[in-house]
Amino acid sequence: MTTVLTPRRRDRPAGHRTPRRRRPPLLMGAGTLLVVLLALLGPLAAPYSPTARLAAPFQQPDGHFLLGTDVLGRDVASRVLSGGRTIVLTALAGTAAAGAVGMSAGVLAAMVSRRLGDLMVRCVDALAVLPALLIVLVLAAGFPGSGPAVVAAVALATAPFSTRVLRAAADTVLTSGYVEAALARGDTRRAVLRYDVLPNIAGPALVDSALRLVASLHLTATAGFLGLGQGGAAPDWGRMVSENVPGATLAATPFLAPALLLVLLSVGVGLLAGRLADTVGRGAA
Repeated sequence: MTTVLTPRRRDRPAGHRTPRRRRPPLLMGAGTLLVVLLALLGPLAAPYSPTARLAAPFQQPDGHFLLGTDVLGRDVASRVLSGGRTIVLTALAGTAAAGAVGMSAGVLAAMVSRRLGDLMVRCVDALAVLPALLIVLVLAAGFPGSGPAVVAAVALATAPFSTRVLRAAADTVLTSGYVEAALARGDTRRAVLRYDVLPNIAGPALVDSALRLVASLHLTATAGFLGLGQGGAAPDWGRMVSENVPGATLAATPFLAPALLLVLLSVGVGLLAGRLADTVGRGAA
């Protein structure tokens, strides 16, 4: 009997195994999406009013109160379902405002003269020196009970970093050969901005916004924990943690449920932002 030997492929060494493709982080994305949907749509499913006092403080979970009651006898499940919308919307609004300011200031600093651009960045850096929490405290204390004040504070705290990142991205595009060729053939700076600069910094801008969203979530949750923003009766995951920690020995769910949701939301968004940064980086390479 003749044995037929199959030639080994020369481009694959002996013992080589084809690496498995990494599956997309479906579980991570699904978990983060679930928390976001819970935060945005949760108020529609709340069984009771989140501000109504219904029973004794720190009552254990039962058939009427699935997560028990909090320090004032309010239904914890209703407050958990209603307390995430403010955090998510405030963080998104602050991130959008910071992205708009960072994009405008960064691109403008890249397109003007080098000296004027450096001066603009130095002015922005003066704001970046201030601690983010201090900005939140000053604005929220100056406008008590104001949600827009927290949004403005989050935007001011994160916009300086976006300005630097987007200025560097725009500088890279403006010093490339095809932009210099476009200017040499007579294209206006407005046309270069519209057709060359903005499309090519869209990826870095998206990644930067995702990373700033993580910081915005942390600042917004911290503002709630300190009792800033909306009135004290309004449900807020951060405020729920600070309110119910003193009764931790009596009931754990009033502070543990919102704390766990905050951790899942922050970690999930952070991991997705890192994944997005890797994807955009590989695409640029």
